[in-house]
Amino acid sequence: MAFDDLDPGAASIHAWSGKMELSGSNQTVVDKVLPEMLHLIDPHWYQFPPMNPLWYGMLGFTISVLGFISVTGNAMVIYIFTTTKSLKTPSNLLVVNLAVSDFLMMACMAPPLVVNSYNETWVFGPLFCAIYACGGSLYGTVSIWTMTGIAFDRYNVIVKGIAAKPMTINGALLRIFAIWLSSLAWTVAPILGWNRYVPEGNMTACGTDYLSKDWFSRSYIIAYSIFCYFLPLFLIIYSYFFIIQAVAAHEKAMREQAKKMNVASLRSSDAANTSAECKLAKVALMTISLWFMAWTPYLVINFAGVFETAPISPLGTIWGSVFAKANAVYNPIVYGISHPKYRAALYQRFPSLACQPSPDENTSVASGKTAVCEEKPPA
Repeated sequence: MAFDDLDPGAASIHAWSGKMELSGSNQTVVDKVLPEMLHLIDPHWYQFPPMNPLWYGMLGFTISVLGFISVTGNAMVIYIFTTTKSLKTPSNLLVVNLAVSDFLMMACMAPPLVVNSYNETWVFGPLFCAIYACGGSLYGTVSIWTMTGIAFDRYNVIVKGIAAKPMTINGALLRIFAIWLSSLAWTVAPILGWNRYVPEGNMTACGTDYLSKDWFSRSYIIAYSIFCYFLPLFLIIYSYFFIIQAVAAHEKAMREQAKKMNVASLRSSDAANTSAECKLAKVALMTISLWFMAWTPYLVINFAGVFETAPISPLGTIWGSVFAKANAVYNPIVYGISHPKYRAALYQRFPSLACQPSPDENTSVASGKTAVCEEKPPA
């Protein structure tokens, strides 16, 4: 029988047999894969020996810790933002949506990954492999487009000021619905035949098939990267460029006015504090930076597979998974450190989990008024 006549699973085994004859080894990273999963395994992975069990143990332990922190932290963010009256604003609906996507990311992704790490392979079958990968892609896409929405909201408030049309509750809900719907469309596409979801090199998680030689499948990776990574990155950079520009122009005007009046500063003691809108903008910028730090390794792995620019090992795919999952941990920590009104509410409800905020931090975090970033003058 010709190699081309074999089904995908048999072709993978045939490729593996040839590689093993050359190497003289009978063990590969694919050995523990369930028989019903073999048709999803790319021949590329048959050349690698089994990973050291220590790596699986470290992966399972790391994901367990990250999962606990993420689920607990994001649940707390959701609870506080939805039960604190002063935090129930249109802008903060986007913050809640971000926490929901991060919560679901680890609540749904962490347990299967821990179980698979213990078994050193994917044990839930092909169907759940597709569902798992689709869910992870969905929650990640929702997160980045929610952050893009937060960036545009800050741009609207800080750059346009009183000329801006304030966001309403209905407007925020419409944006959230559009984010989930568009993200779902992108992440369901591989299930419908545009690319496919397959086990990753470490065999404990599933993702897009970036090793396929079919350009129809490769086109999905490229299109998805453009619309769900590079486009939101560009829009966020655009928003924050003008936010920083507006703040810099205000600071320059303040210095020039102070010079004309022959005073050291025009700022009063009340104006010395950073405005609530700028504080939220800084928090959003930090979470966005961490998001791209988390997902860039996964993008690099996918592009290395699509364009065959670098060798990909099973151990290398672990780092993509860990960095991507760690993204869901960052946001509650960032808000716990940087969001003044959230810190105040957190201290009120859970005094043992938060540092008591100073009185001057108890300012609104979402206002429709014009805002500029003020800094405390040096002593």
